[in-house]
Amino acid sequence: MPPVNTPVLHLDLTPAQRDCLDALPLTGHHVVSGPPGSGKSLLAAHRAVHLALTGRPTLLLSRSNFLRQLLRDTLQGLTVPGAPVEAATVHGWIQRRFGRDAPRTGDGWFDWTALTHQAAAPLGENDAARPHLVVDEGQDLPPGFYRMARLAAASVTVFADECQRLTETNSTLTEITDALGRTTGRVEIAGNHRNTREIVSLAEHFRTGGPGPRMPVRSGSLPVVRHYSGNQDLADDITTMAARQPKHRIGVIVSSLRTAADLMRSLERAGLAHEPQLYSSAATAGRYRDLDLARPGVVLVHRASAKGLDFDTVVIADTETDSGTDPTAAALRMAYYVMITRARERLVLGWQGSRLPRHLEGLHGWVMKK
Repeated sequence: MPPVNTPVLHLDLTPAQRDCLDALPLTGHHVVSGPPGSGKSLLAAHRAVHLALTGRPTLLLSRSNFLRQLLRDTLQGLTVPGAPVEAATVHGWIQRRFGRDAPRTGDGWFDWTALTHQAAAPLGENDAARPHLVVDEGQDLPPGFYRMARLAAASVTVFADECQRLTETNSTLTEITDALGRTTGRVEIAGNHRNTREIVSLAEHFRTGGPGPRMPVRSGSLPVVRHYSGNQDLADDITTMAARQPKHRIGVIVSSLRTAADLMRSLERAGLAHEPQLYSSAATAGRYRDLDLARPGVVLVHRASAKGLDFDTVVIADTETDSGTDPTAAALRMAYYVMITRARERLVLGWQGSRLPRHLEGLHGWVMKK
């Protein structure tokens, strides 16, 4: 007899989010989709805790190590005695499951076909060791991963939004569902509990497809397009923001880690109330790898690592680096859709140079220009 779905209700969930969890049986594969701000990462953590209560090993997976840190911190607040859940990267889990010599393809990514064959070989043996997998930002993983995971795991629950695909090896919701099998359940979660109406309205300008989201009730100030004379001018403005809102988290999203390092040096000299933090995926440990994402202050992060994060204020610092890109290109639009929707309250799109970047033209009514 399959286990009864007895959810653990937590006060930080809305009724719609609780209904979403209640709709997910504790067996089988499932895909949960929703727009930015609908609480997918939070729901993924709750889902993992529910599955862990069955007594089976449970992992909460993400492609990004930065997102793994956020999910780990979220899980710490949801701890249920006797039902541990581990937040891990997909890369880390694959190496643990298949060994550090897990087969790879020429591009350096894993050979999913070979891993699928390996996962199928011991099928039926030691079934109790097969984990429940919960995947956050699942659109950033290829269909081959899910074909392997359906064999290597007892169940797979994927939280995804195909309008936020930022990697070269990504999947649509249909591809994920097909890879997991025709019995895969589909659930949608609506609503936006993060952004203001003004921020969502601007994000809609960059969205690449799918039905429009339900607009948030909460309103705020218009996003700002701001010209900077150089990186020091940019750093000075960030310093002013931090001084005016000392309890806020300010995310500075850049397209170049060189720019991030330059800004970090300026911000460290500025004597901020909270030491600025910089995340680098190239770091293996230490201050540029393990960040405290709960405390106030400035966090500098590359746009490739911004998925799943949120900040009171977001500064997209160097939009001029996209000046040579076709403003209608899907990859560019998805990138800005993701970056814009990281902002809870305030958004600044900064640029340097002599001409406004083309993709920031025609935004009259959605932004203020300074």
